[in-house]
Amino acid sequence: MDPSVEKLLVLQEREQKKMRLEKELAAWPTEMKALETKRAEVRAAAERKRQEAQQTEVERKKLELEAESHRTKVARYKIQQFETRKNEEFQALGTEISREEKEIQEIEDKELELMDAGEKAKKAAVAEEDFAKIEAEMAKVAKEDQPFVRKEVTRDEAKTWFESRGQSFKVSRLGDIPEGEAITFYTNGEFTDLCAGTHVKSTGQVKAFKLLSVAGAYHRGDEKNAQLQRLYGTAFAKKEELEAYLKQLEEAKLRDHRKLGKELDLFLIDDEVGPGLVMWTPNGAIVRQEMQKFLSEELGKRGYEQVFTPHIGRLGLYRTSGHFPYYRESQYPPLVDGETLEKMAKEKCSCADLSNRISKGEIEGYLLKPMNCPMHIRIYASRPRSYRDLPVRLAEFGTVYRWEQSGELNGMTRVRGFTQDDAHIFCTEEQVAKEVEGCLEMVRLVLDTLGINEFRVRVGLRDPGSDKYVGAKELWDKAEKAVKEAAKKLGVKTSEEPGEAAFYGPKIDFVVKDVIGREWQLGTVQVDYNLPERFGLTYTGADNAKHRPVMIHRAPFGSLERFTGVLIEHFRGAFPVWLAPEQARFLPVNEQMIAYAEKLAAEFKAAGLRVSVDVKGDKLGAQIRRGQLEKVPFLLVCGNREAEAGQVAVRSREKGDEGAQGADEVKDRIVELARTRK
Repeated sequence: MDPSVEKLLVLQEREQKKMRLEKELAAWPTEMKALETKRAEVRAAAERKRQEAQQTEVERKKLELEAESHRTKVARYKIQQFETRKNEEFQALGTEISREEKEIQEIEDKELELMDAGEKAKKAAVAEEDFAKIEAEMAKVAKEDQPFVRKEVTRDEAKTWFESRGQSFKVSRLGDIPEGEAITFYTNGEFTDLCAGTHVKSTGQVKAFKLLSVAGAYHRGDEKNAQLQRLYGTAFAKKEELEAYLKQLEEAKLRDHRKLGKELDLFLIDDEVGPGLVMWTPNGAIVRQEMQKFLSEELGKRGYEQVFTPHIGRLGLYRTSGHFPYYRESQYPPLVDGETLEKMAKEKCSCADLSNRISKGEIEGYLLKPMNCPMHIRIYASRPRSYRDLPVRLAEFGTVYRWEQSGELNGMTRVRGFTQDDAHIFCTEEQVAKEVEGCLEMVRLVLDTLGINEFRVRVGLRDPGSDKYVGAKELWDKAEKAVKEAAKKLGVKTSEEPGEAAFYGPKIDFVVKDVIGREWQLGTVQVDYNLPERFGLTYTGADNAKHRPVMIHRAPFGSLERFTGVLIEHFRGAFPVWLAPEQARFLPVNEQMIAYAEKLAAEFKAAGLRVSVDVKGDKLGAQIRRGQLEKVPFLLVCGNREAEAGQVAVRSREKGDEGAQGADEVKDRIVELARTRK
């Protein structure tokens, strides 16, 4: 490019830049003024914000002061309320403390009184060491031949007599005598007592007597009442009779099923589980299972059908049957669901109110079953029945529960939970006689099988003067006629006893005598026209009309617990082979013979026998002694000679040492004894 042109272009660019700067300088004052205005506005806004902030701070402080004042007032109010409440609580607490101090003082006074009474009671208490003195005085009174003089008195005269002598227990006893019943005193020598009688004519007729024991007892059996002493004694017309009885008592101690049950490991009653509730240990369970097996076989032969029912049922079921409330005193209390109990608690319902409402049927509940019959009735009623279906025979080994007072419990013979070999027959009136006879025959079969040959039959009839029975008189008359006629056909000693019937019908009880002469009530048969009526049971007859069946209750064993307790004492723990928990035991004379003993044991077990091998390593004499104490029917000794000959040396419980016999021969012998229930 030409230098002159290039220079001209530079000059033009500079001129343009100058003009642009001049223009910007001309506009600067205006922009500065706008900036000043903006700055003033910002400063004014900032000032306003500062003033607003100051005002807000003032208001905040004011609000804080007001809030603090309010909190103080609320706090003061709350403190005042708290102090008022605490003062009221302190006053109530003071009243409660005063009351409790008064109660404590009363308790301490009572304790002192009881301690004083206890000391006096100790001095007055009778111990067995005193029996000789008492019996000497009794002998003196008997020798004096004091007459027993009966005197009838009024209730007021009797009350005055006992109150004047401080005999409060006798005053209490007067209240048990029904109005209209005679109140009588009996006097011999200087002694007068409240007694219904009757007596022998005079003390001279008491020829032989013996004080037996002494025990503590609460008045009326209630632990809340005073503790007394009970002296047990007996008397006989002849000395020989007394001696025989005392010998029987000694034998009874040796046969006590509670003692033998522990020694033979048959059953257990544990306080942790509950008094009167029996647990069958493995040995005892075998005895029970064998009895159930025996009876089940007979049930099958006789057309019975076995059933199973729950352990608990609706209270309404037992209201219909009459077990509640007629049997109420012997039952566990009804069970009420938790929701109902919670609702009643909110209503502040007392226990008495709850009991009353349950009794009236206003509250539903459940009951541990005291009897199996209502549930068997419901099974019968579950479908229509024809006369062609009858008799219907339902059987069950059913567990029931009864409330027994703790002082009445006794091992297996008096318990709170037990299993009955229960059955109920539903039949026509025409079938009653034959069915009752069949039931009695079955009870007799059970007793004969167990070798119990001495028994009598007790016919329990209603007491016409009692109101504990249910049902119409004409139904009772029919039922009583049926049991009387059936009992006569047994051909054994029979007694009729009014007042011994069940609340719903008459019954036949088998009262057996054990080997030492004691009597036990076991099997029972009852004819019942009332429960079918109460439950409205029917069957369709040949005339196509509805008829009411008759119900028969029967239990050959009664209860398995009681029956087993009696059997333990009857057999003195030495059960017959078919019932024995262990039927045979092999006794190896040394370690080398254990293998032979175990081989034979396996063969015996394969034949269905219950056997064991004693491998404790004791000498033969100790093994034999242990087997005898444990009542094992057969002890089979395994020695070298026996092993070589395939034999065992037999020691039986009945015959003692029987010598060496073939093992198979012994096995077959025991199998046959078990099969034939010998």
